[in-house]
Amino acid sequence: MGRRVLVVEDSAVIRRLIEVCLRPASLEVVMREDGPTGLSAAISEKPDLLVLDIGLPEMDGWEVLDRLRSDPRTKELPVLVLTAHAEEESRRRADEGGADAFVTKPFQPNDFRQEVLNLLARISIEAVS
Repeated sequence: MGRRVLVVEDSAVIRRLIEVCLRPASLEVVMREDGPTGLSAAISEKPDLLVLDIGLPEMDGWEVLDRLRSDPRTKELPVLVLTAHAEEESRRRADEGGADAFVTKPFQPNDFRQEVLNLLARISIEAVS
């Protein structure tokens, strides 16, 4: 497997769709269903990228993002925010919270895969620079 992507998403249908999108790109996909287990996995699994749903049970994605950015172990972890809320306020909040990308649901599978691959490529280039 190639790079590891952690997906924190409560919908089984969306998790499966993301997995089907990303596996052909030789990405290892690790899944979690809620904020607390996603946050824990971000530390223990050491993913290359986190796909973070905002509407999560127990701890929403905004809180997960805040905690990731305040923890030295995860503050540099690239995060793609995934949300059904397409309004500008959500996009602004993602930017201010330190997200690296923003995708709204529903999404086109090929476009989503390309967004993930572009983000991983950008991160690789920045790491070399």
